[in-house]
Amino acid sequence: MSDRIVRPARWERRYEVSVLCCDLLCLALANLIVAVGYHPTAGLADGQRVAVLVVCTVVTVLSISVQKVWDRRILGSGLEEYRRIVRAYLYAVAAAAILAYSLGADQARAYIFGALPLALVLTLAARKVLRIMVLRARRHGRYLRSVLVVGNAEEIHELVSRTNGSEESGWKVEGVCLAPVPEEDAPPVPRGSPVAIDDVPVLGTDADIIRVTEVHKFDAVALLPSDRCSCARMRKLERELEGVGVDLLVAPVLIDVVGPRLYISPLAGLPLLQMSAPRYSGPVWVVKNIVDRVFALLILVVISPVLVFVAAAIRLDGPGPVLLRHDRVGRDGRTFAMYAFRGDLESRWLGRFLRRHSVDELPELFNVVGGDMALVGPRTPVGSEPVRYGDGGGARRLVVKPGFTGLWRIGGRNNLSWEEAARADLRYIENWSFAMDLSILCRTFGVVVRGDRTY
Repeated sequence: MSDRIVRPARWERRYEVSVLCCDLLCLALANLIVAVGYHPTAGLADGQRVAVLVVCTVVTVLSISVQKVWDRRILGSGLEEYRRIVRAYLYAVAAAAILAYSLGADQARAYIFGALPLALVLTLAARKVLRIMVLRARRHGRYLRSVLVVGNAEEIHELVSRTNGSEESGWKVEGVCLAPVPEEDAPPVPRGSPVAIDDVPVLGTDADIIRVTEVHKFDAVALLPSDRCSCARMRKLERELEGVGVDLLVAPVLIDVVGPRLYISPLAGLPLLQMSAPRYSGPVWVVKNIVDRVFALLILVVISPVLVFVAAAIRLDGPGPVLLRHDRVGRDGRTFAMYAFRGDLESRWLGRFLRRHSVDELPELFNVVGGDMALVGPRTPVGSEPVRYGDGGGARRLVVKPGFTGLWRIGGRNNLSWEEAARADLRYIENWSFAMDLSILCRTFGVVVRGDRTY
């Protein structure tokens, strides 16, 4: 077996270079704007200002490096990528401010509190544009990593259904190696191994991983939980895959828990995956409640002409109420009245437009202001739906307020099965953060404007 290191694909190397150049260009452009804007005649001639500019740039680049903003594993990932960028610039501002104060450089304020925040905004915008370009390429089958999945059939089916066809994952599962079923769990009638799982070919068992990987040139191997997934076996597999230049991806047992709740906690040299308990109350949720209400009120003020126009159009369309009342189940199982514009209109064009672009749901913002709903949250259940939740964790959806939007809306809404929608709700509740809310709101705007995947 030849000794090889894991090398990124050609498109990944190009993307890394593009990201690095864009980040440095944004920082330089922000510094130039502040230097020329604040001091148009002597901005670049004063020695002290040049020194401040160089120090701020060096501090920022060091902070970006320390926060691993250029780590190949998070490039184009979205939330985690943006979170690291924001954290890096916050640390850079704090470090530069302390340094400037200790040296008595009063002229540094313009660069620290002007150029660095501007560079942050430009960097986030540039990263967003680059990510959109990558997602667009992935929709056409490019910029994808070829992945071999190893595990039990049930877990493989769930992973394939989530990743294949989703440009966000950056994966393309192109092969499967099945872990043998223990004898005590084997079916009473012997059956042959399936030739494919969700149209992905079964290429062997978990004993054939290295051979299959070398033959089919996979970029990564994803190892799912199984009875044969022991520490010694995983360590051996990691060494063997390192020898053929392939990444090993290990899925935790709780695959729906990600983000700030999950982190590595070392214990006596052994890395443990620590999961903090979710919290559904406290100061952070109070702040979320206030932000939701204030932001919903601002949206209502901005779109008030639209609401008046739609109400008048519905009234002129024909007899019937402008608003329809629906009974929905909110937090802790409490029932509340949710209102929406009437969409069953005589004018098919108008009714189709209202539903396609979710205009008929805009009155729900009044429920957000009133406190019955959140701006972002799980899907609003109807009166009888909680009976179906059972003991599988679905009841947890009732511990928070339902949302005007959420993962269920940007993920396909009417195209989702009940189980998929429930899983999206639980994933939001388990991993909620302000950054997630902001991301969902931004994506909701795009989905609603385009009118796709919502009707």
